[in-house]
Amino acid sequence: MTPTRIPDPDGTAGPDADAEGGKPQRGIQSLDSTGQLLGALVAAGRPLTLRDLALAAGMPAAKAFPHLVSLQKTGLLARDAAGNYLCGPLGLELGLVALQRLSPTREAEPEVIELAGTTGLSVAMAVLGPMGPTVVRLEESARPQHVSLRVGTVLSLVHTAIGRTVAAHLPGNVLAGLLQTDYLRMAGAAVGQVLGEDGNLTTDYAARLAQVREAQIDNALSHPVPGIDTLAVPVFDHTGSLALVIAVMGSSGSFDSGTEGAPAALVRQAARRLSWRFGALRGAAG
Repeated sequence: MTPTRIPDPDGTAGPDADAEGGKPQRGIQSLDSTGQLLGALVAAGRPLTLRDLALAAGMPAAKAFPHLVSLQKTGLLARDAAGNYLCGPLGLELGLVALQRLSPTREAEPEVIELAGTTGLSVAMAVLGPMGPTVVRLEESARPQHVSLRVGTVLSLVHTAIGRTVAAHLPGNVLAGLLQTDYLRMAGAAVGQVLGEDGNLTTDYAARLAQVREAQIDNALSHPVPGIDTLAVPVFDHTGSLALVIAVMGSSGSFDSGTEGAPAALVRQAARRLSWRFGALRGAAG
């Protein structure tokens, strides 16, 4: 049996390759089966009965049961009061150790580089910093284009796709506080444009953020930089909170900057892969 591993969100997973020869390494078949069961449970995202777990892993229940007994003994799995299998104490500890060692910006680097190469566009990565949405990585396009972003640029929460994507996933009180100083950011807005006297978001701005949350993507067409279009997508962590935003940028008319086009699909795929690596639940990851 070919060694397996837990699939990523795009369903692409393959055997580990020999570091020297590039050939698949031979594994232990029983552990491969155990891995299939763990992978099926992760993919389901909820406790499963023996029958359902075996079915999801593609094996008879009689074959799955001994593996599940061993997984319980080691603490990788446990059973709830209804007899369903779920993550055990050792499995939780391993997950916590992995999350503690995780650096979202470092993990996102390969995706940023690959996305730039695949799309031929500039790719930015931004996080919420002390001053607002801040560009922390920029992979320039090979095509000549005027993009005024630089690492360290702090973006408007109102007038930029990256900023609106951040704003759409912030608690209301945090967003209201940050909007007080949006005029200081690149393409910033005066607070009166987006906050009413009662402290609530204006109708138009609230509706745009709701749209961004629903679609989990936003675009900016030739604004705030004339002649440059942007597509921005959120990446979530294991708590369901926003971890970072990735965005592609290019000259207007040089690519499909619609939220349902091919470039948008590529950015969404990259964001889903990163959210999955960061432990986000499937709903949050898109």
